[in-house]
Amino acid sequence: MVEIVLSVAAKVSQYLVDPAVRQLGYLFNYRAIIEDLSRQVQKLRDARARLQHSVDEAIGNGHIIEDDVRKWMERADEFIDNAGKFLEDEEARESCFNGLCLNLKSQYQLSREARKKAGVSVQILGDGQFEKVAYRAPLQGIRRRPSEALESRMLTLNEVMEALRDAKINKIGVWGLGGVGKTTLVKQVAEQAAQEKLFDKVVTADLLETPDLKKIQGELADFLGMKLEEESEQGRAARLCQRMKEIKTILIILDDIWAKLDLEKRGIPSPDHHKGCKLVLTSRNEHILSNEMDTQKDFRVQPLQEDETWILFKNTAGSIENPELQPIAVDVAKECAGLPLAIVTVATTLKGEKSVSIWEDARLQLKSQTSTNVTGLTTNVYSSLKLSYEHLKGVEVKSFFLLCGLISQNDIHIWDLLKYGVGLRLFQGTNTLEEAKNRIDTLVDNLKSSNLLLETGHNAVVRMHDLVRSTARKIASDQHHVFTLQNTAVRVEGWPKIDELQKVTWVSLHDCDIHELPEGLVCPKLELFECSLKTNSAVQIPNTFFEGMKQLKVLDLRGTQLPSLPLSLQCLTNLQTLCLNGCKVGDIVIIARLKKLEILSLMDSDMEQLPREIAQLTHLRLLDLSGSSKLKVIPSDVISSLSQLENLCMANSFTQWEGEGKSNACLAELKHLSHLTSLDIQIPDAKLLPKDIVFDNLVRYRIFVGDVRSWEEIFEANSTLRLNKFDTSLHLVDGISKLLKRTEDLHLSELCGGTNVLSKLDGEGFLKLKHLNVESSPEIQYIVNSMDLTPSHGAFPVMETLSLNRLINLQEFVTEFGRTNSSKLWSAGTRI
Repeated sequence: MVEIVLSVAAKVSQYLVDPAVRQLGYLFNYRAIIEDLSRQVQKLRDARARLQHSVDEAIGNGHIIEDDVRKWMERADEFIDNAGKFLEDEEARESCFNGLCLNLKSQYQLSREARKKAGVSVQILGDGQFEKVAYRAPLQGIRRRPSEALESRMLTLNEVMEALRDAKINKIGVWGLGGVGKTTLVKQVAEQAAQEKLFDKVVTADLLETPDLKKIQGELADFLGMKLEEESEQGRAARLCQRMKEIKTILIILDDIWAKLDLEKRGIPSPDHHKGCKLVLTSRNEHILSNEMDTQKDFRVQPLQEDETWILFKNTAGSIENPELQPIAVDVAKECAGLPLAIVTVATTLKGEKSVSIWEDARLQLKSQTSTNVTGLTTNVYSSLKLSYEHLKGVEVKSFFLLCGLISQNDIHIWDLLKYGVGLRLFQGTNTLEEAKNRIDTLVDNLKSSNLLLETGHNAVVRMHDLVRSTARKIASDQHHVFTLQNTAVRVEGWPKIDELQKVTWVSLHDCDIHELPEGLVCPKLELFECSLKTNSAVQIPNTFFEGMKQLKVLDLRGTQLPSLPLSLQCLTNLQTLCLNGCKVGDIVIIARLKKLEILSLMDSDMEQLPREIAQLTHLRLLDLSGSSKLKVIPSDVISSLSQLENLCMANSFTQWEGEGKSNACLAELKHLSHLTSLDIQIPDAKLLPKDIVFDNLVRYRIFVGDVRSWEEIFEANSTLRLNKFDTSLHLVDGISKLLKRTEDLHLSELCGGTNVLSKLDGEGFLKLKHLNVESSPEIQYIVNSMDLTPSHGAFPVMETLSLNRLINLQEFVTEFGRTNSSKLWSAGTRI
């Protein structure tokens, strides 16, 4: 730090010490001095921006910015504005004189002033060296229960308090999963608001699932020190509202809202009618707060992280010193899903328990779907989660929730939900797969807002916590006769008894060690059978196995070794969805007898040839061959026969396309698929594409042309196009030209045929392009020549990210991006 100060002092002296010998320099070095000032101002501006990032991060963590940091930022802002105006005025003066010199006196004065400003800029820059920019404010006067000292809760508390202090905000929402600690948090808010004297009065009331209006009004009256003598609810509400409006500033906290609430009917003044009134509302559902109650700012109370979970668990359960017991206790704590209610319940149950076997049993129960057998957990966590389920609106979303719980993988892929849901006829009123996909997006959003599904950062995948999944399975088992087993050995005698099988509607066996299946299961109501085996497990399916399942709609046998499919498969005349993902398949010709089949998934299978008989599946809407890298033969006219196909997935799969009239499939067959809206395909040579092929109906696509080997597992964009080793001098087929106008994610590599790449590909601009990657193309000198573009909006009006790699002769990108999102593009960062 001392060296920096000395260096800055030396630099400043160069600017501010003004020996006589420098006087002539002001006259003859005018332009250099002005440019130096511009550079110093830019350095200061960059330093100010970097410091702002640290300040924003500190504020986000609930810290308070140091006074000297704030003052320095204000000083820097003032100087940057002043110097900026000076430079703008100088540029205007030069423009007025058409580049001719000013008179000597004016030039001397301006040059001297610029020199001094540059020195001030260096001085300010040197003063902006801070060891830390912020500090954490101590929470005063809050009673510290174990959960209250946790950092994440303190951060959320600070954020809510900051919103309360904002004069522009009068309705605040706090939401999160049942049992996550919303009530505890808002009690802390009430206490801190009272201690800081932010309001003349702070009142709270619990609404609960079925609110007792008289009780709520009584609670509010108690806080206000008044007695309600009116008998009618309307009279009591009017009296309460009148009293609250007499209080200049009042904070009202309403805990656990389940539906839209008419405030004034319950005696609560609206902040719109009482300017001194502020509301804090809690709910399990974000949409009730933001959409129904019109909250201005909402804060989510997240489940605790693992380290905080362990702190709360250990503080509640007491000292766990036994080294043999401690790792078991850590696992038990993890299984509580970060929910303080579950953590405290389980920890209290096991408090003081020394027996390792009892702890082991608790861990086993928590890990199994019978986790609600743990003492105390049934009436607390399970009932809390079940209550959230029961308040989902409609049979469709409830069934969808149970379906999500049935899928055992950590990552629940949206396309799996589509395959199952469409097969079960779950999405009423949808006629196409695209409509069903949109319905799934709506249902997923609904469950996320109810905290029953978790975010993953990818729009193709969601997650469900183990506790929520266990709740979903227990509900499914109790109410819908669903039979599930996971991570266990299944023997013939372990299947449900005959009378139970008569009622079973879904069967799910995930990651089970199955060595034999019964000769048959008589399940007249069974609609879904899902069975996935442990790695390297092999099971022989008896030929008669499916004879008693004639109402089956969805069959998933992923990961199974199937030298041949059982003959009883042809009995499944109502089957809509068949998934053989990751199977080692032999003869699958029998599939052609499933005439009602709409979804066939052969992902990651090891088959080398698709049977010609598949052409008989004329009702097929989705064919998924992705990941079947050994697939070399698709007989000609098979694809074109599937005239109802809406979704064709061939990522990392078949690439042996041939010309028309050959024995293997040709790309011209795609022209017969008039319903096709989603396509994943790799085309090794652009010359294989028919000139007249069009993709007008495609909504989602990943089309790779050329020698492209890498397919990412998850694509965020709906439309991705990759052109590799492509000659831009060739005339593009109409289909590719039209796709360019709709593509969101475009990758170009090893291009040849011209120095100006994108203008040749599309002279009308890329109106939907968000992500552009151009690489390994030494001929390219210009990405876009703006003179070749006809539209006024620019080449890339919605661009977000840009990546330019190994373009050794690149001279210029483009002179105009369009006004819409150019700043967003550069803020996202560009790699060159």
